[in-house]
Amino acid sequence: MTSPAPAAPRILGRSALVALVLNSIIGSGVFVLPGTIGGRLGWGAVPAWIAGAAIIALCVAAFAEVSSRFESGGGPYRYAHAAFGPLIGIEVAWLVYFARTLSAAAQANLFTTALGEFWPWSASRAGALTLTTLFIVPLAFVNVRGTRGGARTSSLFAMIKVGALLLLGLAGCWWLTRGAAVTLVPPSDATPGGWFSAMLLLAFAYGGFEGAMIPLGEARDPRRDAPFALITGFIVVVIIYLLVQVAVLATVADPGATPRPLASSARTMAGTPGAIGATLLVVASVTGWMAASMLNMPRMTVAMAHDGMLPAALARRHSTFGTPVRSIALFAALSWMLALSASLLQNVSLSAVARLLAYGVVCAAMVRFRQRERAGRFTDGVRGALLRVPAGTVVGGLGCVLIAGVLLQTSAREAASVSVVIVCAALHWWRTRGARGRADQADSSSSTARRA
Repeated sequence: MTSPAPAAPRILGRSALVALVLNSIIGSGVFVLPGTIGGRLGWGAVPAWIAGAAIIALCVAAFAEVSSRFESGGGPYRYAHAAFGPLIGIEVAWLVYFARTLSAAAQANLFTTALGEFWPWSASRAGALTLTTLFIVPLAFVNVRGTRGGARTSSLFAMIKVGALLLLGLAGCWWLTRGAAVTLVPPSDATPGGWFSAMLLLAFAYGGFEGAMIPLGEARDPRRDAPFALITGFIVVVIIYLLVQVAVLATVADPGATPRPLASSARTMAGTPGAIGATLLVVASVTGWMAASMLNMPRMTVAMAHDGMLPAALARRHSTFGTPVRSIALFAALSWMLALSASLLQNVSLSAVARLLAYGVVCAAMVRFRQRERAGRFTDGVRGALLRVPAGTVVGGLGCVLIAGVLLQTSAREAASVSVVIVCAALHWWRTRGARGRADQADSSSSTARRA
């Protein structure tokens, strides 16, 4: 039974938000991309990860400042709507939702791929169907039962995977310093073009933090805790990624040839027990990512429904648990369908393109809010920034430029797919505008009739 319950209580503390940031970023990418990037660039992969971090750090800074202006939930949708109006807000919402559902599908793909290390049946169609269902449905159920339970699940898996990944990365660095590093095969594309094309994949690996900003309507002190969680979580992620990439390069001779580079690395250092441990780490990591997303993403459709951009039913909360049941079920169903219809790397690249477009809008929003402040113009619901990024206008502009440069690496198929999403979002805005206009006209006529 559901009912239009009042606003959910603010129960997410600072540590829960940090865990959401960690889980929202660290998912499938860390288990696949060190092999892909290492195979393409060899030891040049390490500076590539640093460069990718520098680009996304600009976006993190923009999100940190902009999030410090808002008490409400909705994340990028809310920021874009307040800065540029409902059309851009809906466009960003569609892009973020598209990116997150594709990323969710990528987590499910990796879940079944990881289990294929020891259970070949998981690679079959029946195995993928069964395991994908068992991966998604229980996490949806946990989040239906309560926000607090969903946050605790996210925090538990964040601690497990951060600790295990740090251990693996440090073991790889020790392996390197003791002179046991393998001789790498020649990189497949160590040219400047190959290096820049890798940036799109690295954007996927470092992205996802925007999801942790969506449920801020249920955070205790969102304007202070969101920037702290973003910055702290991102720094931890950068350290982990660099350590893990070094570990893979030091222990796997041909990292691009294996679909499970971290398992191969662990096998080199610790034999079969190490490979088993790495496989269990994959399972824990993608489960944590999905646990966070089951909490995060339904709150975006809730925010849009509150604004009249989606059916009001998606904002209704369970009368007992206080959770948006229909929005949770929608995200779970879409993730399940996409997981069974596309491969891991297809999901990764498409998700990165959609995500970067949304990041560019938020970078521009930081600049827009500052311009309005200087002009003495303010927007309802937008407060003064509690965190102001040094040279914020430059940071926002540079973020937009660098994102545009990365997006130039987009393939024709990816560009076409994202263009379809953009067109659908515009049609959604047009249809919603018409419906809202008719509703406003009806309200006006009714008021006039009553006065008469």
